[in-house]
Amino acid sequence: MRILLVGAGGVGTAAVRIAARRDFFEHVVVADYDLERARRAVPEGDPRFTATRTDASSWARIAELCRENRITHVLNAVDPRFVMPIFEGAFAAGVDYLDMAMSLSNAETGVKLGDEQFAAADTWEGAGRLALVGIGVEPGLSDIFARHAAETLFSELDEIGVRDGANLVVDGYDFAPSFSIWTTIEECLNPPVIWEKGRGWYTTEPFSEPEVFDFPEGIGPVECVNVEHEEVLLIPRWVDARRVTFKYGLGNEFIEVLKTLHKLGLDSTRKVRIGDMSVAPRDVVAACLPDPATLGSRMHGKTCAGTFVTGTGLDGEPRSVYLYHVVDNAWSMREYGSQAVVWQTAVNPVVALELLASGAWCGTGVLGPEAFPAGPFLDLLTIYGSPWGMQER
Repeated sequence: MRILLVGAGGVGTAAVRIAARRDFFEHVVVADYDLERARRAVPEGDPRFTATRTDASSWARIAELCRENRITHVLNAVDPRFVMPIFEGAFAAGVDYLDMAMSLSNAETGVKLGDEQFAAADTWEGAGRLALVGIGVEPGLSDIFARHAAETLFSELDEIGVRDGANLVVDGYDFAPSFSIWTTIEECLNPPVIWEKGRGWYTTEPFSEPEVFDFPEGIGPVECVNVEHEEVLLIPRWVDARRVTFKYGLGNEFIEVLKTLHKLGLDSTRKVRIGDMSVAPRDVVAACLPDPATLGSRMHGKTCAGTFVTGTGLDGEPRSVYLYHVVDNAWSMREYGSQAVVWQTAVNPVVALELLASGAWCGTGVLGPEAFPAGPFLDLLTIYGSPWGMQER
């Protein structure tokens, strides 16, 4: 297996650090718009990794890099605005593709998350190639939890509700998101999507249906609200449930900041003219905030990603379980030098790549994580030193 990793930010760098401890691949080319950042991500003294510069907005450049380096798999670790050129470049080069976030939605035209990629599913399948989409932590591990629940825990599923919460604190900053603010703005200010059997996908207001969810391992109660997310677009394609939702524990302060950005137009991706330059307001916001990858030494606490499932158990009785994965920032910094949120995102595509290399997972077309058996993934994740948990609720 020869991998092209596009993006050497926090998640990309964490993926390199995780993969460096495994032996399932032959070579990884780490590509970034900033060549020095790509070089910093490459482990010193490990000849299996090399660094190069690329333009993630150019499908032709992605395809060229694949051909030049005899790539077999492309791992997309950049913002979702670059999904389509990387996706198309991988297909043009005849290689398999993985990402952690799907093609963007457009509420005005009714385009949902991932619609552009799923429109190409037959083409990918006809070519015998695999695009494994949404294989981060959310989407990704959360979808695998849904598949595991359907396979082994329930006879009927009422609701699959992905619930994300944390008690992370960043010292020295009044406002410092632990993940890409560009992506956070995109998913939090777009209309959230809900899926219901008999009704299909429909949208609701941002930050709607607040609920307090009690997260495990000392995190405790966190108020969660509806947010647009890929799981709601992925899970119903492969897992039979009456309802699918995604709720994120943002906190009132975070929500108010996002609402203010929206009121001022600072969430816009349309460029505005300032003197001799044209810039997108959202890019300015991102540039003014600290890089999430650099916050690990100032962060304290844990982050939790998980899937809350209700329905009928195998014994015919009502059942509710929360399948979850917790990462302590102190542990991820000590073991890998990466903060908890980016590490938790990065470990899952590396596990998936190893499963594809071994043949434990295989397929063609555009497929989500829940299209594959959950057991091999959850077993290997535990072998990686990051076990998952389950609570009866």
